[in-house]
Amino acid sequence: MYKANRNFSDVSESYLFSTIARRVDAYKAAHPGADIIRLGIGDVTRPVCQAAVDALKAAADAQASADTFTGYGPEQGHRFLIDAIIAGDYTPRGIDVDPAEVFVSDGAKSDIGNIGDILSTDNVVAITDPVYPVYLDTNIMAGRRVVMLDCLEANDFKPSLPAGQTPDVIYLCYPNNPTGTSLTHGELKVWVDYALANGCLILFDSAYEAYITRDDVPHSIYEIEGARRCAIEFRSFSKTAGFTGLRCGYTVVPRDLVDAGGMRLNDMWRRRQCTKFNGASVVVQRAAAALYTSEGRRQVRADIEYYMTNARLMRQGLGEAGFKVYGGVDSPYVWAKAPVDIDSWQLFDMLLEVCNVVVTPGVGFGRCGEGYIRLTAFNTREKTIEAINRIKSLQFNNITI
Repeated sequence: MYKANRNFSDVSESYLFSTIARRVDAYKAAHPGADIIRLGIGDVTRPVCQAAVDALKAAADAQASADTFTGYGPEQGHRFLIDAIIAGDYTPRGIDVDPAEVFVSDGAKSDIGNIGDILSTDNVVAITDPVYPVYLDTNIMAGRRVVMLDCLEANDFKPSLPAGQTPDVIYLCYPNNPTGTSLTHGELKVWVDYALANGCLILFDSAYEAYITRDDVPHSIYEIEGARRCAIEFRSFSKTAGFTGLRCGYTVVPRDLVDAGGMRLNDMWRRRQCTKFNGASVVVQRAAAALYTSEGRRQVRADIEYYMTNARLMRQGLGEAGFKVYGGVDSPYVWAKAPVDIDSWQLFDMLLEVCNVVVTPGVGFGRCGEGYIRLTAFNTREKTIEAINRIKSLQFNNITI
């Protein structure tokens, strides 16, 4: 009789955002007239920019002609997009990236989850807490031992270097999801230096780099000297350009990355992708390439500024309501603690039932998130303002938990 992967029994029955969706659906069924505003899941509301849409249409039209029809593409991604990525995201920052080191995918989430295919299950993995659940769950599913790095209010939600056993793999996400915090060049250098000294691999998620506003916050880990020898970087167009439905992202795996036995990770990832992945669709890759044109950049920047204005309004409004507020400066996420002693799911239920506002309970990102909630800046300006006004109307001093 076949056997299933028993490691799956060690993760929660459902993904965090699936749990939230079920609870919201149940509330809506019981209150069909409720005007619910969603500030929970990180899905965008502004449409895909016109430059990408025009490129998408042109690429689709090209499939109707025998002269321009595109069949199977390269699993690593089309060169026109890879070249645009390098010229747009790395060369201006003085970072040398070879085209063979860029792998286009259908989004950062899948690459972050699948990167474990080229890593031994014997590796000890260090993950920050609170954390994007995919990092933790995929490693538990693989059977790896995980060490959590506590990120608390006392350390500004920034992790300290691991104490005790040195991990083999370290996950870092900056600007951070869920706390919205960021690391300066100096703070990130500490991690790169640690990885180089101890033979660690850093898996660096920079999905939110486009939202960085401060000069001393790096947009890529490769801005740090030596990072090519210890880090893989993941990027996404989902939040940058509204590609949450179109699905496109990329991963940079430097050729300099070599494991303890002399195996080159770039070769291994290419072999994995060629075996298990047929590549992102050419029409979506054309749309992604259009984001790097002058008009595409202008349109994307306008959307990012729109969302960051929402973040500023959330920070201000929640502060006025008595919340302790973090993030929202280099990130579209705001991390907040209520002015009363209340756990995350209680606060989630209160905001849903009293304010008809959906947030994400912080404990869903890990035990260090207990007592906090995450809010996203991705709704419309009008709904963001309305949601914050509803929350501000709560009289926390009159609430008994």
